[in-house]
Amino acid sequence: MKKISIPPLVITLIIVVLSGLVVGLLLYINNQPAPTRGVSPLVIIDAMEPDSEKWGINFPNQYSALLKTKSNDIRTSFGGSQKVDKLAVDPMLVDLFAGYAFSKAYDEDRGHLWALEDVRETLRLNDTTPATCYSCKSSNNPSLWAEMGMAAYDAMKFSEMTPKITQPIGCANCHEANTMRLIVTNPALEEALLAQGKDWKTFTRQEMRSVVCANCHVEYYFKGDGKYLTLPWAGGTTIEEIEKYYDDVAFTDWTHPDSGAAMIKMQHPDFELFSAGSTHYNAGVSCADCHMPYTRDGAAKFSNHDVKSPLIDPSASCGTCHTDVEYVVGRVGVIQQQVNTTMLNTERAIVDAIKAIKLAGEQPGADSALLEEARRLHRSAQLRWDFLAAENSMGFHNPEEALRILATATDYARQAQTKAVQAMAPVSTASK
Repeated sequence: MKKISIPPLVITLIIVVLSGLVVGLLLYINNQPAPTRGVSPLVIIDAMEPDSEKWGINFPNQYSALLKTKSNDIRTSFGGSQKVDKLAVDPMLVDLFAGYAFSKAYDEDRGHLWALEDVRETLRLNDTTPATCYSCKSSNNPSLWAEMGMAAYDAMKFSEMTPKITQPIGCANCHEANTMRLIVTNPALEEALLAQGKDWKTFTRQEMRSVVCANCHVEYYFKGDGKYLTLPWAGGTTIEEIEKYYDDVAFTDWTHPDSGAAMIKMQHPDFELFSAGSTHYNAGVSCADCHMPYTRDGAAKFSNHDVKSPLIDPSASCGTCHTDVEYVVGRVGVIQQQVNTTMLNTERAIVDAIKAIKLAGEQPGADSALLEEARRLHRSAQLRWDFLAAENSMGFHNPEEALRILATATDYARQAQTKAVQAMAPVSTASK
């Protein structure tokens, strides 16, 4: 068979042509516009735009779901979205919060779009209420904080800030405009994370699906005369670390008129309880996975912004991971009932302690050192109980931790009661 010989010049030409084609193809690929996901936005959203309806032009599914937080008037066994008077459901709360505004009004929180009506209608407001109380209630806040600075915002009165607050909780509380990136918008949260050496900008998207909830669903207090919004996280986020923080700065919300104890009122520490080593947290589950599960509208897949209890639609929430949804719902019921029963027993123990301390304090010869110890124990017991009472899951966010905290609270309450009785012992002996 005759061998075909290709001249070197032809081979060179072929190589040149092929090289040119490869270079041309690479240049073509590199000069293509960056790929985009989904549909191009219809409008550009201003940075920190407070009106969620404008965001809804680009994201109609998410906005339509958000609107349902105003209409899903559903009560679960221990929560939900109805305006329930907690003081009527549990009269012991009046004794526990005696001398504080929560003994006058304490209603169940409703959906996000109810935030402004609910805070403005509460009987806890007065002429001295600071603007800080708006911090978790409005999508106006990110732009106001950027414009004014949080210190100036918090230094204003609630009534002075009211004209500037026109929108309830919405898109701007959690998202960066146009990129839709999940972000920390509350300066107090960013400061608390930095105090722990954490930078939220390094967190994964899955981590941020919980951290954005911490913009509001956390324990906080109003620091100093300026009522500066502060999260007590410098030493950590467990109840013991939070208590130590408050003790170290000698902070108190009010003095209980019956026991004389310097008291702390806890505020919905959902993030702290959930992140304290709970089963779901350790498994990498986020708040949004359960409270904002993914859903579909035709081909569109999106996170359901009708933020609510997973128990309202457990097939969508729990069913994502658990095949036997009926069993899961039953298990949740057992856990919540156990925590609720334990919580009520803790309340009874604290009320007994309050009565004993009051009685001891009315005795002229009572041991003052023992009385002070009883008051300290009352403070420790009640802040632990309230850590669970103010939290929104009836302990399910972290059942083991919830029961541990309540057990310690009950122990402290009974110790307080015993100390009060011991304080009266010299008086009883002398009267015989």
